[in-house]
Amino acid sequence: MVSTHRIPRIVVAAPSSNAGKTSITTGLIAALTGRGLTVSPHKVGPDYIDPGYHGLAAGRPGRNLDKWLVGEDRITPLFLHGARGADVAVVEGVMGLFDGAAHASVEPGYGSTAQLATHLQAPVVLVVDAASQARSVAALVHGFATFDPAVRIGGVVLNRVGTDRHEAILREALGAAGVPVLGAVRRIEDLHTPSRHLGLVPAAERS
Repeated sequence: MVSTHRIPRIVVAAPSSNAGKTSITTGLIAALTGRGLTVSPHKVGPDYIDPGYHGLAAGRPGRNLDKWLVGEDRITPLFLHGARGADVAVVEGVMGLFDGAAHASVEPGYGSTAQLATHLQAPVVLVVDAASQARSVAALVHGFATFDPAVRIGGVVLNRVGTDRHEAILREALGAAGVPVLGAVRRIEDLHTPSRHLGLVPAAERS
């Protein structure tokens, strides 16, 4: 395997779809770009919609990393090619962290975000939709952090947090579980990204 250790990188994942991965990933890319960093955006799987948002935020194309389509041996070369000249790479996952191809010809979780994070030796930032939970968030995150020892959860971003009190409860619970909270995003009902059957509405249709 070609080493990727010289390229700072993170993988943004979630326990399930619709947790806010694309919004958090795009916001993170924009924030890093705003600080003067050149960001290389990537997306696990064949999704062509999310990379459109990533590209707008980064000012350079979002690129796919799909083990099912190209095979494991091409993942690192494609990653290195896409990240050439970048200061940092941000990879958005697909579905839930451990969800992959369900086919008898491959092992469980083949092509999952977890597999790709392990392949790239990248820490995972777990985006958790906290809108309908409090202390239970710690049990959820603990399960994801311990399910596969090869996957390193670097921290959590809490999405759709209600109030200061709600955030304090979440942070206290996760602190006791030993999982760093990297950030918290408040629930704003009027702020959402429209979706349809294939996922988000493409960025080009909203410009």
